[in-house]
Amino acid sequence: MIRLMVSRYDGSHEDAKDIFQEGLMILIEKIDDTSFTLTCKFKTYLYSICKHLWNEVLEKRNAANRYVSGFQEEHESDISEKMDNNIYEEIFKAALDALEPASRNILKLYWQDLSPQEIADKLGVSYNYVRKKKSEAQVELTEKVKANPQYRLIMKQV
Repeated sequence: MIRLMVSRYDGSHEDAKDIFQEGLMILIEKIDDTSFTLTCKFKTYLYSICKHLWNEVLEKRNAANRYVSGFQEEHESDISEKMDNNIYEEIFKAALDALEPASRNILKLYWQDLSPQEIADKLGVSYNYVRKKKSEAQVELTEKVKANPQYRLIMKQV
């Protein structure tokens, strides 16, 4: 009976032997307890103990499988995410490097959280020039990113 139950739930002959032995050990411990009273057939009680033990084994196996598969998926997604980020960085860097030096410099200073007035003072130009040049540089940078062949290939796939 125990072997049939275990084999129905993907267990081996060895698993069934182990479960049966553990079930017998638990049953012997129960019998040694003076307060224990058997209120059903012996084989029914042994079967229920073994079924409970086998369910615990299955739960542990399932938990282990979920952990391993979750770890593998995480690891695989981390690798693909890193590769994607590297491609995006390359596209962005190529577009940024293609800008004229003044535009590139103004954008870099903006990214350092400097105000337009601070940038103007630092570069020795007017406030309005910085604002206009920043706006033009952002548009040009966006166009260069969109014109990149790798970017267009990625957008076709998405």
